[in-house]
Amino acid sequence: MPNLNPIGFNVLAWTAAVSENLNPIADRLKTIGYDGVECFIDGSALTNYTAFGNHLSQLGLQSTSVMVVGPDTNPASESPQIRQAALDFIKSAIDRAQAMNATILCGPMHSAFATFTKREPQTDEYRRSAEVLNAAGEYARQAGLVLCPEALNRFECYLCNTMEQLHHLIELTGHPNVRAMFDTHHANMEEKKFPAAIRTIAPVLAHVHISENDRGTPGSGHVPWDDTFRTLAEVGFKGWMTIEAFSRNDVDFANSIGVWREYNDPWDMAENGYRFIREMQEKYASEVLVG
Repeated sequence: MPNLNPIGFNVLAWTAAVSENLNPIADRLKTIGYDGVECFIDGSALTNYTAFGNHLSQLGLQSTSVMVVGPDTNPASESPQIRQAALDFIKSAIDRAQAMNATILCGPMHSAFATFTKREPQTDEYRRSAEVLNAAGEYARQAGLVLCPEALNRFECYLCNTMEQLHHLIELTGHPNVRAMFDTHHANMEEKKFPAAIRTIAPVLAHVHISENDRGTPGSGHVPWDDTFRTLAEVGFKGWMTIEAFSRNDVDFANSIGVWREYNDPWDMAENGYRFIREMQEKYASEVLVG
C-alpha cells in the first residue's frame, strides 16, 4: 500500500477561537487517527497559537490554518491603503500560523468575503490581488508556509468561483509559496464536473478541503466523492485532505457564514468522516496502482 495523504480536521466545527479549550478536542482527534488539526486565524494573541502549537507537537499532530479577509483588508481593492492593510493583515496571519507550526495557510485571502461590486471580476482586480499575494508569498517563504487561496461559491465571492479563475490568479501571482486549494463544498455549486476542475488546478494544487454539500459529515450527501478521490489519486496529489464541516457551536462565527442549523454532530463528522476518507484513499490508491 502506498503512502496515503495526511488527513486533518478543521476545529471550526467547535470554535473559531484558539485557546487551551481546544486541547481536549485535539487529544480526541489524535485518538481517532488524524494527522493534523486546522485552525482559524484571527487577531488573537500570538501566545495562544504558540501554546496550542506546542500542545499539538506533544501529541505528534501537525497543523494547517485558514483565514479570511474583509472589505477593509481586500487585496483586490482599488485603494492602495486598503491593499496595504490587506498585506499587513495576511502577514499577521502568517505570523500566527508560524507560531502554531502550521505549514499551510489557506482560505479566501484573494478578495473580501461576501463583498460584491455588482459586476463581473475585472482584469485589474486580478492584477491587484496577485500583487498583494506575491508580496505575501515572499513573507510566507521565510516563515516556511505555503499560502493556498480558495475559490468560493457565488454567494460568498465573485473574484474566484472556479478552478479556472483560481488557476489564473495563481499564475498571475507567480510565487512558489502561493499555491491553490480545492474545496468540494464550493465546487459542488460552481464546477460542471469535478474531474475536469481538479485537473485544471492540479499543477498548482497544495491543499484540499473535504466538505459535504451541506457542510455535514463527508460521505453523507451528494458530492461526487468517487470522482473526487479517483481524480486526486490520478493527478498524484500528495497534500492534506482536511475536513471542513460546520455547526452552530460558535454562534458568532456561524452567523457570519450563514450556518443556521445543525448538520451533524461534530464528533460524527470527525469519526465517520475520518473513516470515509481513509476508505476512499485506500480504494483509489489501489486502483491507480493496478491501472
